[in-house]
Amino acid sequence: MFKLMKARMSGWQILGALLFMTGQVIAQLYLPNLTADIVNNGIAAGNVGYIWSTGGRMLLVTAVFILMAIGNVFLASRASQKLGQNLRSDLFHKVMFYSNDQFDAIGTSSLITRNTNDVMQIQNVTMMMLRMMIMAPITLIGASFLAYQKDAYLTRIFLVVIPLLVLVMGVVMFFAVPLFRKMQTKTDRLNLIFREGLTGVRVIRAFRQDEFEQNRFDVANKDYTHNARMVFSIIAVMFPLVTLIMSGTNVGIVWFGAQRIAQQSMETGNMIAFITYAMQILMSFMMLAMVFFFVPRAQASATRINQVLDAETTLKSPAQPTAPATPEAEAQFDNVQFRYAQAENPALVGVDFRMTKGQTVAVIGGTGSGKTTLVNLIPRFYDVEKGSVNVNGTDVRKWDLAALHEHVAFVPQKSMLFRGTIRSNMQYGNENATDDEIWHALDIAQATEFVKGLPAGLDAVVEQGGNNFSGGQKQRLAIARALVKKASIYVFDDSFSALDFKTDANLRHALKEDPQMQDSVVVIVGQRVSTVADADTIIVLDSGKMVGRGTHSELMANNTTYQEIVSSQIRKGDTTNE
Repeated sequence: MFKLMKARMSGWQILGALLFMTGQVIAQLYLPNLTADIVNNGIAAGNVGYIWSTGGRMLLVTAVFILMAIGNVFLASRASQKLGQNLRSDLFHKVMFYSNDQFDAIGTSSLITRNTNDVMQIQNVTMMMLRMMIMAPITLIGASFLAYQKDAYLTRIFLVVIPLLVLVMGVVMFFAVPLFRKMQTKTDRLNLIFREGLTGVRVIRAFRQDEFEQNRFDVANKDYTHNARMVFSIIAVMFPLVTLIMSGTNVGIVWFGAQRIAQQSMETGNMIAFITYAMQILMSFMMLAMVFFFVPRAQASATRINQVLDAETTLKSPAQPTAPATPEAEAQFDNVQFRYAQAENPALVGVDFRMTKGQTVAVIGGTGSGKTTLVNLIPRFYDVEKGSVNVNGTDVRKWDLAALHEHVAFVPQKSMLFRGTIRSNMQYGNENATDDEIWHALDIAQATEFVKGLPAGLDAVVEQGGNNFSGGQKQRLAIARALVKKASIYVFDDSFSALDFKTDANLRHALKEDPQMQDSVVVIVGQRVSTVADADTIIVLDSGKMVGRGTHSELMANNTTYQEIVSSQIRKGDTTNE
């Protein structure tokens, strides 16, 4: 946890919080001494003037106490909140450069929990440490010294009270700390099920699994609740026990103190001050215990955050990136083999072909044949196991990642729109895009008609995930967003699937006619033969292997796998429109 704090907190704020807290404790410890003086020298002697003057000093010390407390809280809160801000920023920045394998290994829900709940745990404990963890030892030492000064004999009572208090807290911590450590894992599980329920609500309703999902969530929720109830019940038991110990301490001090006053070995004011110091000593132990209750949970959170921050990003730019070998758009797969992490068999084997400027290359194959895997290697979402993927004549592993992504426009299978407006989404890949360029891209994507039909046009609101548009509309907007970006390679990963045949054909025709596309490489992944039939080259995949390459006519003449795909779709009424 201190590793996380070291580089993300302001040293002057920590020092300032320490100094303000020291001043607060000194003022707090000085007040009982003034109370003793009022009783001993003012009330006992009937000296009203002394009472007023000492009372004035008490007000002044109290004012200093309040100012010091405000200063400490201000700096401690700023330091802890700044730590949280820096941690969230660092986590987000780190995760943005994770490979897809690393995303899969940790899980989206867990990453969200680590960036929210785990960071909050560390923030809270940091605040407690800058308040209680500084206050408690200073108060403990100061109060013990002053109590001893008031009456050395009465301090013997602490020889019984403090070991008893430590024993109670030790037993409570023994049972509570392991439960605190489990809280974050159970929070992960709860968030995972809740997120799955929200994102998959349509599937759940379609399959009438509402009750099953509710039961699944209830089990995780009850597990979390049971754990939380146990840990806070244990802590709740501690408070009456500590109150009993503190009350017993007061009784003991009054009992033995009264005897010493009767023997004229102690003044009444000193006993009152001693009681106050005794309470401060015991409260110091309480504050330290409260910090140590929450530190293990924060430490568990820190471990989880460090797992994310310390993970070596598998996809990163080389120390000395290589410039593209050719300015013209081209891409090449050179005997590529790729395997997903922990997978027994490769997802791609021996893939070898080249794409050049002005070409439209289509990729087709059965489900699980490796189509999406293949195109994910072009922008280097994954690294190949063997062989190489080259863009503009240079291995993608030698590119600067930012420069590589500038050269590739990618439309994934699942169309993702961001909350904002149509214009802000269109400018996502080209922030300087003009309205004319946006409308041109929308024309090619066959989206102009429905966008112009919206009252606000390009300023129409896009809800989270584009949920206020149909599947086909989202796909066309996602395609247009890619076209707004000036790239060398345009990849459409099964992004025409929600379009009807006419729109699909019009879109592909517009792509062929566009000058920008004629200077680029266009890669289309498709399930339908009609989507890929007019491509310059069609790559046929089967179980990760390239089993065919050629035009539609050539493959129909000599490729069994392609013929089977065409035959199956014709039987289902999906013709090639050729």
